[in-house]
Amino acid sequence: MHIIRFDSLRPAPWRNGGGTTREVASSPAGAVDFDWRISIADVTAAGDFSSFPGVDRILTVIEGELMVVIVDGEEHAMEQYRPFRFSGDSATSCALPVGDTRDLNVMTRRGAFKGFLSIVELSKKRAHPVFDDQFALLLKGNAVVTAGGEEAKLGALDTVRGDDPAPEVLGRGFLAVITLEAVPT
Repeated sequence: MHIIRFDSLRPAPWRNGGGTTREVASSPAGAVDFDWRISIADVTAAGDFSSFPGVDRILTVIEGELMVVIVDGEEHAMEQYRPFRFSGDSATSCALPVGDTRDLNVMTRRGAFKGFLSIVELSKKRAHPVFDDQFALLLKGNAVVTAGGEEAKLGALDTVRGDDPAPEVLGRGFLAVITLEAVPT
């Protein structure tokens, strides 16, 4: 069972220097020209996003009330737990009308991977499996993950990497489930 603890993630400056991010996972690990990347960003000021040519992005506000994302001049009001997909090629900026936010970012290299993100409400009665092409990040609440007879508690923003057999998450709260599918060549 592979758990990535949020408190083990080190903040790093954005590519454009306008904020900070914590990389949860990427492939290849730590590469500038990744095939896919999952990260958590702290946004404390309005401004431009880093450019990621050839990359598709999914952005989800996971803490804070509201972020207004401007993509190629068009405004999109983003409330908590509502994933928003856009191109990393686009000129993108944001405004923070009611304060700071923390965001979950899923980025995939176009033509190599496709990314999907769903927000799932957890149950204490029915476990949620995390398959081998998935990551599950506990957004809020209390949860336990089990796999192969092992059990571990998840804290806020801890992430479980999927496997075969699939780890299962049980608890109360909300889970971000990220699926990364390789594009056939």
